[in-house]
Amino acid sequence: MQIRRLNSSDPGFEQDFVALLSGSDEPDAAVTDTVRSVLRNIRERGDKALVEYTNRFDQRDVSIDELELSEQTVTAAVDAIAPELKQGLEQAAMRIRSYHERQKLESWSYKDRDGTLLGQQVTPLVSVGVYVPGGKAAYPSSVLMNVVPAKVAGVNNIIMVVPAPKGEINPLVLAAASIAGVTRAFSIGGAQAVAALAYGTETIPRVDKIVGPGNIYVATAKRMVFGTVGIDMIAGPSEVLIISDGGSSPDWIAMDLFAQAEHDEDACAILISPDNEFLDSVAASIQHLLPEMDRAGIIEQSLQKNGALIQVRDLREAIDISNRVAPEHLELSVADPEALLTGIRHAGAIFMGYYTAEALGDYCAGPNHVLPTARTARFSSPLGVYDFQKRSSLIMCSDQSASGLAKTASVLARGEGLTAHARSAEFRIKGS
Repeated sequence: MQIRRLNSSDPGFEQDFVALLSGSDEPDAAVTDTVRSVLRNIRERGDKALVEYTNRFDQRDVSIDELELSEQTVTAAVDAIAPELKQGLEQAAMRIRSYHERQKLESWSYKDRDGTLLGQQVTPLVSVGVYVPGGKAAYPSSVLMNVVPAKVAGVNNIIMVVPAPKGEINPLVLAAASIAGVTRAFSIGGAQAVAALAYGTETIPRVDKIVGPGNIYVATAKRMVFGTVGIDMIAGPSEVLIISDGGSSPDWIAMDLFAQAEHDEDACAILISPDNEFLDSVAASIQHLLPEMDRAGIIEQSLQKNGALIQVRDLREAIDISNRVAPEHLELSVADPEALLTGIRHAGAIFMGYYTAEALGDYCAGPNHVLPTARTARFSSPLGVYDFQKRSSLIMCSDQSASGLAKTASVLARGEGLTAHARSAEFRIKGS
């Protein structure tokens, strides 16, 4: 296979680089129309529409009562899986929990000089819906990454939805749901599941926020229900960008590229290095390692469509290019990764050093693997406990402090022409 080769010194580099990054995550009109129809039907017809869509799209024949997975079914999955898988899920959950406990925001308050109490009260969301993908692959790791932070935040009601094509659900997903602490689980998916969580049906409880990745129909539905409920982000194709000084094994780097490319044909995997001979070695590793991969066809299409090996003048230029990409995952496969950190402005997660494969972060390192894609790392952050907490401002005035603040408020309110505001404040002025 051929993977794109770029050189920052070439005259046509800028045009080629822009072409590499081009693409839109906007759904086409047919997808938009389909999703809008699904949302309307679920909102108007509730359970009846939900059952119809589930039976049609997942090739099932079920009633509404069969869509909820009993607590016993979910719990039993933990004992049904292999012991090493159970241990792996439990260890991953423990590390994810330990990391996210450090993110938890706490309420605070203080009194200013005039005696007014000011502060912030932090409370958890009441209910959250977690969408777990089904179909081509099962993602128990996604269950842990979405549910554990919500539990740490103090969310009491966590509703999981997962599609069950032809009635089948991977037991690892159910085991992860039990270990993470899901409250209720339903075997539904697609835009109809998002709609049910956003609007509620006779059976599916309405939630305050929906998190979790899905296909283009799920992403489009989340975009459309935002405002009715909160959402985490619009997830695009997965991305990795690796900056290498040439000191790592070419086979390691090739496999790190494969690890991202095997997600799907739209995934993006880029390697940047000032060492052209190292890039040649990685290209050779790609050729000899690819045939042994289970998902070789997907990897090949992904690398040919969205992959690149880029030669740069030095590591400083590599950082500049990385910041333009704003990758979901950034591997600093260099001898001194901490020296590069101050230059990194945009990245969802940063994996530092030769030994820190991005795959470790996908499963069990601790930080969340739900990360901003499609250059949104310029303004977005990984999913965390803070996504499941709300902040309310606190203000409490004494009669004395209210009188002083009211004078300032009155002046400003009258300046804006809002006399009711002004008079409301003026009633609190002592002696008025």
